[in-house]
Amino acid sequence: MLPLRNIGPRAARRAAVFGAPRITATFRLARHLSASAVIRSQHLNARIVEGGIQFDGPARRSTLPHFWLRDNCRCSHCVNQDTTQRNFDTYSISEDVRPSDIKSEEQGITVTWEQDGHQSFYPWHFIKHYLQNDHRCPEKVNIQLWGSDIGSRRPVVDYNQVMASEDESGIAKLTKLIREYGFAFVDKTPFETPEPTQRVLERIAFIRETHYGGFYDFIPDLAMADTAYTNIALPAHTDTTYFTDPAGLQAFHMLSHEAPPGQERPKDGKLGGESLLVDSFHAARILLKEDPKAYEILSKVRLPWHASGNKGITISPDKRYPVLEVDEETGELQRVRWNNDDRGVVPFTKHVTPTEWYAAARKWNAILRRRDVEYWVQLEPGQVLIFDNWRVMHGRSAFEGRRRIAGAYINRDDFISRWRNTNFPREHILNQVVG
Repeated sequence: MLPLRNIGPRAARRAAVFGAPRITATFRLARHLSASAVIRSQHLNARIVEGGIQFDGPARRSTLPHFWLRDNCRCSHCVNQDTTQRNFDTYSISEDVRPSDIKSEEQGITVTWEQDGHQSFYPWHFIKHYLQNDHRCPEKVNIQLWGSDIGSRRPVVDYNQVMASEDESGIAKLTKLIREYGFAFVDKTPFETPEPTQRVLERIAFIRETHYGGFYDFIPDLAMADTAYTNIALPAHTDTTYFTDPAGLQAFHMLSHEAPPGQERPKDGKLGGESLLVDSFHAARILLKEDPKAYEILSKVRLPWHASGNKGITISPDKRYPVLEVDEETGELQRVRWNNDDRGVVPFTKHVTPTEWYAAARKWNAILRRRDVEYWVQLEPGQVLIFDNWRVMHGRSAFEGRRRIAGAYINRDDFISRWRNTNFPREHILNQVVG
């Protein structure tokens, strides 16, 4: 992201106001000159060449195209400083746009464009980044993989810290923990009513509406045609595999769990319904190590997914998706879709037979059920569990009695935005997101 500043005719006066760097070198290029123009700066040497500006120094590329540079001008004329959106028609610029002047400054280079005299400023960090890289990469996240041992070091934030109005350190900690571990607990949440749970989630982002509704507060009565609305055991799975964009975050808060009508609570107090969490990224790493071929199959074979249990509702994603979604550029695991109940028919493909897919899936399923991979926890009133549905699978043991659960879904993009804006300076975010 280029600094949102305008280098224009009043540059000298603006320099006194904003501390802009002093111009140290200038070269003007006449239309008829074919020789390269060269400037020197304390950072890079630059010259105007055919089609672009060439920079000296070790990098993957040496030249940045004229048109590309003009399109990425971030002055107040070209970019709305309130919305950070481009403010001009890119294609109204001449294809053969070229500089008439380049000036070296302490912080970057100013380019004056020949056609209309417009001035653009590009910081050296922007120039150097794109000489060396093709694009901006996502923020580095300190991913913490875990298994059953996470119970002794569970990520947790206090409710009052999350809800504090004087600062956002609590929500910053919460989103950071979810980003790194894939889940976090918000302890000491009031549970007499579901409203405090809803307020916690809305501190992160808007609640996502689906065919199940928005914020939910339910007991297992099959109000919706889904196994989640029963009391049977559920194996580790991700939710909403049938959406093109699966839910980003999911939350559960067990508000109460009573014994069946007419019965007393068992002496040990247990009614079942333990929650199961599995770090699918950890499981995927195990699979890759133990059976690379199975990992490849689950990342290559695209499957149909669906939600068709409720009358008038038949949902399927825009295309088929694999169990393990891997970033094509980085090779890193990005998202996991795994819910055997919602999976459609395993397809016949050119390179992988259904038999081979089932063998790979069986290996994967076995890893998910290993005791050292599963984290079992008994949710208690006052504990809100929030987890990354793209990474952390959830399940439960069977239970008896009347259990009341509140929770919701949150979009992935909204969560990531909240994480960024509570954990990084605004300038860093714009550099990363805008470019």
